[in-house]
Amino acid sequence: MIEKLLPRNVHVAERIVRVLAGIGILSLAFVGPETPWGYIGLIPITTGLIGTCPLYTVFGFSTCPNKKAA
Repeated sequence: MIEKLLPRNVHVAERIVRVLAGIGILSLAFVGPETPWGYIGLIPITTGLIGTCPLYTVFGFSTCPNKKAA
């Protein structure tokens, strides 16, 4: 059930980049300009940790390699 709702559609390398970018963006809320816009960094952190991107699901896009059929 959860796999249909949140399909894994983000490649491992992209997940790492998303988390790192999210941390960088989130740091803007605490260091530097200290703007509340930095909290937008929670989105790439969350999608990177979960491994699914809602926009990828809507548009039918995936960066994960194809699963081999048994």
